[in-house]
Amino acid sequence: METFPLSDIKKELQNLQPKQLQELLLRLAKFKKENKELLSYLLFDAADETLFLENCRKDIDNQFIQINRSSHLYVKKSLRKALKITNQYIKFAGSPKVEIELLLHFCNQMKDLGFNRRSHPVIRNIYQRNVLRIEKVLKSLHEDLQFDYQEAFENL
Repeated sequence: METFPLSDIKKELQNLQPKQLQELLLRLAKFKKENKELLSYLLFDAADETLFLENCRKDIDNQFIQINRSSHLYVKKSLRKALKITNQYIKFAGSPKVEIELLLHFCNQMKDLGFNRRSHPVIRNIYQRNVLRIEKVLKSLHEDLQFDYQEAFENL
């Protein structure tokens, strides 16, 4: 099956009636959970970014509470799961501001909950990669926003 470029799909979507467009969206949402989640975000959460950020932080906090600390293997797996969820929220929002906020929260949670970042290389690498990612996104922001987030970044 041939996959058409996005520009062709956009032109074709403009020719559809609202009812047909609705049917296509519902059918698309049925196929993958991620499509359904993205559609839910766009319809219900995209309008209020602060509420969305608050809900994301709560979800990340819940992931950190559920971490099994009995061995580094379980900690590593749980951190990767929490990071996967964080990255999914970042991808849905598509905003550098949301990306900085969520990554800062993730790294602060790692730091505050006392994971021994120095003793296990995988846990240390997860932390360091996200700090570098924050730094990279921070450089791409406007000067005023950079100043606002710089102090939080330095605390990491």
